[in-house]
Amino acid sequence: MSSSAEQVVTLHRPRPAAPASGTERWSVDAIEALFNLPFPELMHQAQLVHRANFDPTRVEFATLLSIKTGGCAEDCGYCPQAARYDTGVEASKLMEPAEVLAAAQRAKDAGATRFCMGAAWRSPKDRDVEKVAELVRTVKSLGLEACATLGMLEDSHAQTLQEAGLDYYNHNLDSAPDFYGDIITTRDYQDRLDTLARVRSVGVKVCCGGIVGLGETRRQRAGLVAELANLTPHPESVPINNLVKVEGTPLADQADLDPFEFVRTIAVARITMPTARVRLSAGRQQMGDGIQALCFLAGANSIFYGDKLLVTGNPDTDADVQLLERLGMTRSAPQAA
Repeated sequence: MSSSAEQVVTLHRPRPAAPASGTERWSVDAIEALFNLPFPELMHQAQLVHRANFDPTRVEFATLLSIKTGGCAEDCGYCPQAARYDTGVEASKLMEPAEVLAAAQRAKDAGATRFCMGAAWRSPKDRDVEKVAELVRTVKSLGLEACATLGMLEDSHAQTLQEAGLDYYNHNLDSAPDFYGDIITTRDYQDRLDTLARVRSVGVKVCCGGIVGLGETRRQRAGLVAELANLTPHPESVPINNLVKVEGTPLADQADLDPFEFVRTIAVARITMPTARVRLSAGRQQMGDGIQALCFLAGANSIFYGDKLLVTGNPDTDADVQLLERLGMTRSAPQAA
């Protein structure tokens, strides 16, 4: 009688893409290679990186409030707050400290640990920054992390906000450099990089990501991630937005992005920026629970929490809490300073 023999089966997995040889910088080719991996392999690699740096069962809750809405002079093709587009968004004045305090307290009571304030300016004036600094101090008085997004900043503006206690400044790159001019013409890519450098120079953490689904190619998505990952250091917080199409903007009729491509973008961001908070931002309301769950598996560990993001819709707070409960996940505590 012949005895059965055991066979060793070796699975040949694609090797992880890595930064270019001899440097810590990620090439667009290397990042595009990540995007091109079979979906299960990409998710596996992203999970390995995520678990090495974070508890994969915990998600940060942040709340975003529009403290000054509409009337922006920029021509960002996706933005309903641009004054030149007829989107039904009316311009408003900067909110008062008492209003912001009440909103921040509600956010804290609902479980948020970071409170982000957005103002629709191309670039704030000195007096605007002084008023926002007061709002930052108001938010900090509640023990919340404070983040602001106000447009382009001068050196003195960054210093004023830092002295008020600002933890994070959000200024997204939006797209890859070679696609940027198709979306925005009223400022240059370098303008965005200069503001990030000013914020970083005074010790404020950087929140910087982009938008996908604008009509860009996969390689251009890789180019966006390369720009982010090659910042020195990479951003501490990386919001990934899925285009929310708003009637009246030039991108209102843009074709939908394949949801799995969005998940791939989350996974690639996680692999290339291992210690960043990768945030699901705009567009979650259209994703559904299944895609959001895949994003968490791909390494997303932060969400904007609340029923509105500036002027567009967002899943309500109860829906977010219930989703995490169904997944056996919990909210995370604030990061140590």
